Amino acid sequence: MDIGLSIANSSGFQLSEFILMGFPGIHEWQHWLSLPLALGANLLIIITIQHETMLHEPMYHLLGILAVVDIGLVTTIMLKILAIFWFDAKAISLPECFAQIYAIHSFMCMESGIFLCMAVDRYMAICYPLQYTSIVTEAFVIKATLSVVLRNGLLTIPVPVLAAQRHYCSRNEIDHCLCSNLGVTSLAYDDSTINRFCQLALVWVVVGSDMGLVFASYSLIIRSVLKLNSAKATSKTLNTCSSHLILILFFYTAIIVVSVTTWQEEGLSSSMFSSMCCILSSPQPLTP
Repeated sequence: MDIGLSIANSSGFQLSEFILMGFPGIHEWQHWLSLPLALGANLLIIITIQHETMLHEPMYHLLGILAVVDIGLVTTIMLKILAIFWFDAKAISLPECFAQIYAIHSFMCMESGIFLCMAVDRYMAICYPLQYTSIVTEAFVIKATLSVVLRNGLLTIPVPVLAAQRHYCSRNEIDHCLCSNLGVTSLAYDDSTINRFCQLALVWVVVGSDMGLVFASYSLIIRSVLKLNSAKATSKTLNTCSSHLILILFFYTAIIVVSVTTWQEEGLSSSMFSSMCCILSSPQPLTP
């Protein structure tokens, strides 16, 4: 390992781009997946909320903000995916790849933050209905959104910065259609343990804390609803947040599954293999 590092440092060899291989196993028909349905659905949500005056409430404003975040995430990923599908433009420069890592992490964490704001909105509406209109206002929505953007914009900076500090040589093929942090850093020939630790810390500190607060809010909501004497009132109250709760469960379940499977797949063996490739492919002779 030390010999490989000294060779790479002395030769100054560094990859200038990665190759995104697209979706493995479906290269023959992957262009049919290029229709940006998510983009159109979120635009429809934003337009509907904007034109329907009865939807000009904090909950629907938060839903519109969530749609904007989804558009940002989809656009970040979709542009390169379309380039791969339509023009076979699989190459992506290192700065573009690191920028995509930052954008993906930022938007994903922003979605988690918006879900937390929506959970707080439902908590106030159901548990404190008399104080709801005086607390959850448009100013509250603006302040909450800005805090979510600022928090996630700053906390996700170390992820691409640390990825850019790694050294890449020989292996440059990413078996995905986007630049994921662990997928990219697994190609580095030097130790990427700190990158994995940063990824894990970001997920548990940001997304994990949001998830804990969201489920705590809904636990209090369910406890408050169960105290209602009328079954009809209980059903009506639960219906106001059932779709939101289902969406939250789907989002956090997907985050947990992807995080666990990705963490298991991207082992230390990839970095060790990259280091051996660097040693074998170096044009300079070994020096003591």
